[in-house]
Parts: sequence; structure tokens; C-alpha cells
Amino acid sequence: MSDATQHATQNNIIHTIAADMDAVNTVIRAKLQSEVSLVSQIAEYIISAGGKRIRPVLVLLVANAYSYRGTAHHELAAVVEFIHTATLLHDDVVDESSLRRGRATANALFGNAASVLVGDFLYSRAFQMMVGLNNMRVMQILSDATNVIAEGEVLQLLNMHDPDVSQERYLQVIRSKTAKLFEAAAELGALISGASDAQVAAAGEYGRSLGTAFQLIDDVLDYAGDAAEIGKNVGDDLREGKPTLPLIYLMENGTEEQRQLVRACIEQGDEQHFDTILAAVTSSGALDYTRRQAETAAKRASDAIADLPDSIYKQSLLQLARFAVDRNH
Repeated sequence: MSDATQHATQNNIIHTIAADMDAVNTVIRAKLQSEVSLVSQIAEYIISAGGKRIRPVLVLLVANAYSYRGTAHHELAAVVEFIHTATLLHDDVVDESSLRRGRATANALFGNAASVLVGDFLYSRAFQMMVGLNNMRVMQILSDATNVIAEGEVLQLLNMHDPDVSQERYLQVIRSKTAKLFEAAAELGALISGASDAQVAAAGEYGRSLGTAFQLIDDVLDYAGDAAEIGKNVGDDLREGKPTLPLIYLMENGTEEQRQLVRACIEQGDEQHFDTILAAVTSSGALDYTRRQAETAAKRASDAIADLPDSIYKQSLLQLARFAVDRNH
């Protein structure tokens, strides 16, 4: 998918819910306010960095697909974005990242302590907003998701510098750390629309599979992307000693020499052999394999909403599943 096509797809999806997104941004701005200026400053810095806003978009698209009429989806979309932003703040500190979305990370600019504490502010603000909606099922979905994400973060920490991580163990990290919030976002959109339990579960399956596809393509782009396009440093995963799916596949299917090199690089967080590793993951078919897994996940997402009545919102959800695997940033 060319850059122009990607931007057109994103714009098309956003255009479908443009008024809703404006309302969400208004909520976000209002809820970021704090008497402590540094809190507002850092939170604003992160939120204004943009990004694809996929998770709030999911809440809005699913709610509209079920003909929701009200404003609670704006609050929920903002809540989901706050939870996601909090995880980014904490993630970048843990990973010692210096670049995200093409800009310096908050921890690089403001320091680790401020980043962690503002992440805590965003989590707690999200829960204040949840309580305001006075819906116990909403609370359950979001509190469960937040807990699972935290477990996923710890699981990823345990996997760092461990060259013996299996595909299943790695996919468990993706399901917990990334896909869970996608799942929650889609479930919330269905739930507040009065959808049946089966429909809420189907929306959750769509979100979970979409999130998996997005993360797997991110794994590919960490080796085959362009730093200016993906907005972070190519090779970050290797530098951080993260055994992602392309590396796991290479260790399972590469030559003995390749296996030993990958093991050493993961154990030491060594990116000086990045070009050699990149050549190996490309020639071994590891990137193609990871992309195929992403395509399978994206198809699972599309299949999950097959029974959804046809509408521009359903079409946007199907477009989003295709975009997840066809993008190059």
C-alpha cells in the first residue's frame, strides 16, 4: 500500500466519524487539565503527538455500527486513549526509548520520574471518568483490560534478553499488552449501544484480532520500516533484547550460525549486527511469515463482524483490518 493510499484510507475512516472525533478531542482537552502545570504539559505533549488513534476510533466505529445515539462513546473513547497514553509513558521509560511518533519521548524530554507519575495521573483520570459513567459493566471491561495490560508488560519484561521465548509465549504478550485494549475498545462500543452479549463478544474478537495484526506488522516494520515513516528508531526491538516473532521464526528455521548470532544479540541487546540480522530475517522468510500471521489475524477480525448490518461504519471497520496489514508505518 503506497503512502498516498494509506493516508487516503486513514482519512476515509476518520471522515466517517469526524464529528465524533472532534467531540472526543474536546473531552480529552478538558480532562487533561490539572492545577499542576507539569502534568498538563506532559499529557498535552503526548496526546498532541497524534498517532493513529486507532483505539478511540474503534469505540466510535463500533458504537455507530450499532446505531448508538448518545454521547457516552465520546467519554469512553477518551478513557481508552488515556489508558493507552499512560501505557506509552511507562513503556518508554521501561524500554529507555528516545523516539516515538517521530518526536522525542516524554522521558527523554522531561525525565523518567515525571513520565511515570504523569502516566499514573492519566490512569487515575481515566478511572474517574469511568466512574462518572456509572455503568458497572464498563468498569469491569476497562479494569480487567488495564490489569491484563499490566501483566503483559511484566511478561514482556521477563521475555527480554531471553532467546528461548516460544511463539506461543510471545503471542501471549501481544494478546495481553497490545490486543487487550483493542478488544476492550470494541466491546465498549457494542456494549453502550445495547448490543447482545454475543454481539459484544464478536466485537471483542474483532478488536483482539485487529490488535494482534497491528502488533505483528509493527514487528515487521522494526526490521523493514523506515525510521522517518514509522516514527521510531528501526532496530529498537533488537537493541532492547526483545525476541519478537521475526527473530523467533529465524531461530526456529535459520542456520546454526544465524541462530547463534540471534541468541547473542537478544541476550546482549546488541544492535551492531542489525544489518546482518536484517538480511537473515529477510532471506529466511521470517518477515513474510510474520506478515502472513498478521493477515490471518486481520481476516479473523473481518470474519468476526460478518453478521454486523452493512453500513459505512462496518465498511470502515473492514477497511481498518486491511489497513492493519497493508501499511508501512
